[in-house]
Amino acid sequence: MDKLILASASPRRRELLELIGVPFRVVKSDAPETITKEAPGEIVMELSARKAEDVAGSVRDGYILGADTIVWAEGRLLGKPADREDAQRMLKMLSGKAHQVFTGVTILVKEHGEEAQKDSFFCRTIVHVHDMTEEEICGYIDTGDPFDKAGSYGIQGPFAAFVDGIEGDYQNVVGLPVSEVYRHLRKQGFSWSL
Repeated sequence: MDKLILASASPRRRELLELIGVPFRVVKSDAPETITKEAPGEIVMELSARKAEDVAGSVRDGYILGADTIVWAEGRLLGKPADREDAQRMLKMLSGKAHQVFTGVTILVKEHGEEAQKDSFFCRTIVHVHDMTEEEICGYIDTGDPFDKAGSYGIQGPFAAFVDGIEGDYQNVVGLPVSEVYRHLRKQGFSWSL
């Protein structure tokens, strides 16, 4: 059985798996990020499953982990910003309010070329952002940090200056709820020593 395969090129997800000492290799998924679900938890589970299934097509034996993170604010999905104006719009929407971050995870197990198990779940964290001035928003955008991140921010970077607090799993906001991932991998029989 192969070690864990991370179906994501996200450097943050790689760092989080390294944090808990899990042996893994990366195989980037090219699955389209089209959505058929409406509820945020279902959306991220759908997207994570699609990524895991895409990579599983080229795996005979192994554990494949797909993940997807979205920001949910005012009843709307905030993905990665298309450009500077889009990032500015999103950050104004988050300023002075609480929003939710959802990460969906799918762990798919392949044995002898067949799907043996598939487990999808999601985690939700509430993030409180203090009021940001126009100057603060523009200054943050100038760092370049928002452009590859859902909701136009990364909690682990300069945006930390604007976070009043969170309710839930911090790692989930970064991009992978590693405590839940650890439990689900163990439940499916994947073992390693920390």
